Amino acid sequence: MSELAKIFGSNVFNDSVMREKLPTATYNALRNIIDNNLTLDPNLAEVVASAMKEWAIERGATHYCHWFQPMTGLTAEKHNSFISTSKDGKIIMEFSGKELIKGESDASSFPNGGIRATFEARGYTAWDFTSPAFVKDKTLYIPTAFCSYSGEALDKKTPLLRSMDALNRQGLRVLRALGNKTSRKVIPYVGAEQEYFLIDRELFLKRKDLIYTGRTLFGARPPKGQEMGDQYYASIKTRVLNFMQDLDTELWKLGIPGKTRHNEAAPSQHEIAPIYNVVNVAADQNQLMMETMRKVAAKHGLACLLHEKPFAGVNGSGKHNNWSIGTDDGINLLDPGPEPHKNTLFLLILAAIIKAVDVYADVIRSSAANAGNDCRLGAHEAPPAIVSIFLGDQLTDIIEQIEREGEAKITICSTQLEMGASALPVFSKDFNDRNRTSPFAFTGNKFEFRMVGSSASIAGPNFIINSAIADILSEVADRLEAASNPEEEARKITQEFIRNHKRIIFNGDNYSEEWIKEAERRGLPNLNNFVDAKKTLLLEKNVKMFSRMGVLSEKECYSRYEILMENYNKTIKIEALTAIDMVERDILPAVYRYIHELASCINQVRATGIHTVLDTQERLLENISTLAVSAEEKLRKLKEAVNEAASAVDVSSQGVLYRDKVIPVMQSLRGDIDNLETMVDSRYWPIPTYGEMLFGME
Repeated sequence: MSELAKIFGSNVFNDSVMREKLPTATYNALRNIIDNNLTLDPNLAEVVASAMKEWAIERGATHYCHWFQPMTGLTAEKHNSFISTSKDGKIIMEFSGKELIKGESDASSFPNGGIRATFEARGYTAWDFTSPAFVKDKTLYIPTAFCSYSGEALDKKTPLLRSMDALNRQGLRVLRALGNKTSRKVIPYVGAEQEYFLIDRELFLKRKDLIYTGRTLFGARPPKGQEMGDQYYASIKTRVLNFMQDLDTELWKLGIPGKTRHNEAAPSQHEIAPIYNVVNVAADQNQLMMETMRKVAAKHGLACLLHEKPFAGVNGSGKHNNWSIGTDDGINLLDPGPEPHKNTLFLLILAAIIKAVDVYADVIRSSAANAGNDCRLGAHEAPPAIVSIFLGDQLTDIIEQIEREGEAKITICSTQLEMGASALPVFSKDFNDRNRTSPFAFTGNKFEFRMVGSSASIAGPNFIINSAIADILSEVADRLEAASNPEEEARKITQEFIRNHKRIIFNGDNYSEEWIKEAERRGLPNLNNFVDAKKTLLLEKNVKMFSRMGVLSEKECYSRYEILMENYNKTIKIEALTAIDMVERDILPAVYRYIHELASCINQVRATGIHTVLDTQERLLENISTLAVSAEEKLRKLKEAVNEAASAVDVSSQGVLYRDKVIPVMQSLRGDIDNLETMVDSRYWPIPTYGEMLFGME
């Protein structure tokens, strides 16, 4: 057995371990519950808990915890020991089915958007038995959901699980109406490409902005950025490769198959991509991946930066969310097949997705909104803030045929690619080119949602995508079930959806100014900031959709909005306060020390009676002094803007003030500070520069 085979999943209570450790009847019963979306039998949980405990202890575990994902953006855990005492004073190791199924946490101490009053503290964690438990740091981690005493969702996982149920229900209805009697489940799958930066940890610890906010609030661009294109896919530096190899090993132990690793476009930027998994498991694994990346980086004397825009002037980091939908018996519902024009089911699902993305484009955009992504999306880089779908030439031709004639007659065939050298093979080209500018692009048998930020949980975007598509599939199922000829009705629905929602399809350059104008003409929303994007969560059509699908109640929608707005406001406030601290206590004092030295040198030379060589120094002194005075004035304005925003009466008003008043002053202040960095002697500059951080890795 290879070393990889030995370590992969070695710390995971996965299906093969359950098959080995559980009695056959128990395993089969649990498998049946998972496969068929049934309710867990508490008696079954007792047997599972005992086996899980023994397995965890074999791996050195002394504690267990319910591991959940509150609305903080991080994961949460409270460790409890297996240890108990017997009557004779000896220790015994205990773990019950009740402890496995249910935990309790203080629901008032986590963001809840007004669902729980301060004195209403009880909240519950509930075992997600579809996501495997694992051992880490001598602790058994049990993936759970988190809800209030009255059952409202207080986390990221609960809506995701509900959306999976909704998609399963509506997807099965469609399949049944079209004659499929064998598939038992419709399942969304995701593979999340994780981008990140690595810098030396010693430099990281000298930057308050990186420590407190995850991004640099100041920093002049170095002479070189990414304009040479020599970082992307380049040979991986030894120190980074050592980190990547250790990261792979730790992830493999946790059953996370890191598939691809490479350098990204910006200096010191990299990417890791896993193999696809069921969406709730993929969300858990992505959270584990980010945590593991930070820990492994620290062991190598590095800092892993997951912020969407840690450095100005070079590419930010995203998390491309590759979404697909399939069945438990292996049907990929987004696989066009060799003749897509004849694939009625595929075309119907595709048309439903086109309508879902068009109707719910606003809330899909909101799913990728956070403070970090405001530095990246829309007029900055990466996908714009306008949601559109890329289909490529082949599918676009098919849907145009359907729009005109009701059905497609032909499929554009793939061609051979010859590279003009006998030593190189001839091979078939893909049916379509890729469009890296599209926010929602079809890439062969899946959709790539490119808007998601690198620091974000993928639970949010995916529960919204699942819900939106489930809602449209519900409409499709209603019509198919009522039709005398479901196949014919499917073709009618496909044509109707394409005709009514083709505006969302765009195969061109999404970064161009022309597309922004064209999108406005089409009536597509352009939500280029967090505040505007998040408001869409409360639109009547979106609240009703979530309610219809059983994913979020109206109360939970408003709660989630409050939490997310509050998080945004706190994020910007922390950034502003950090900027104030750095400028007041570190940067301006250093600038004034240099001004003093420069003035002293000028006076010393002037005392000799020589004046002709002082013009340059005096201009430099004047320019630096002018910028310092300007920075002082903007510092004062920033303090005023922060105080004004903080005193606003509600989170919405605060958000507007942070967006419209605090952020512009921060940006203006940064302009002065970055200019000062280029003028002040490097010996005096108090913080590591972009050049040192981005190009200092050996």
